[in-house]
Amino acid sequence: MSTSSTSSAPQSGSGKKHTAGAYDVRFVIGALIGFFGIVLVVMGLVNNSGADLAKAGGVNANLWTGIAMVVVAVVFAVWTWLRPVVVDPSTIDDADDLSRANH
Repeated sequence: MSTSSTSSAPQSGSGKKHTAGAYDVRFVIGALIGFFGIVLVVMGLVNNSGADLAKAGGVNANLWTGIAMVVVAVVFAVWTWLRPVVVDPSTIDDADDLSRANH
């Protein structure tokens, strides 16, 4: 029988993977796109005049652009959820050491 592979790096604490979570740039970009997309959807539904439709060639541009932005935000959220950025525990320990050294 084969044994599990050995690692030269020591395991820290519980051995749980640490992810970037809300600090992942994809999360931030997706949240901003989603927020502005929701604003555009609301504006497209509430503030839709004949003059606005005439400017856009008969298309509710705010509504359709907002829907597209919400879809892109959902894609970013799914991407972040399916492929999270795993933070190396040794970099977390190094950052703690640096912060202690600076104080």
